Amino acid sequence: MKKQSASSRSGAHARKNASDSSGKSHAKRLRAEQLDEVFDSGSDEIDKFIDWSKARRPGREIQRVNVDFPVDLLRAIDQEAKRIGVTRQAFIKLRLADTLEKH
Repeated sequence: MKKQSASSRSGAHARKNASDSSGKSHAKRLRAEQLDEVFDSGSDEIDKFIDWSKARRPGREIQRVNVDFPVDLLRAIDQEAKRIGVTRQAFIKLRLADTLEKH
């Protein structure tokens, strides 16, 4: 058996947890036109027809990565994250997103 990397294992774990044990959808099935009609009516009954546990945001899937940082850089990150009231992970994501937007 081929050994999986930690990121592969965590991705497989997430996929396993995203599906229910029976593999069957709990939502009722409708044709696309019928679903459009329910949605367009503004009815709150749309939830009966959508299995939200299988909903995906294309282009926004999560991929776990491991990054090694020098301890002094981590201390600075933690200090700034605490100052603005976010977690270390959130701070790193914010700074990366800000930097990429500028370029």
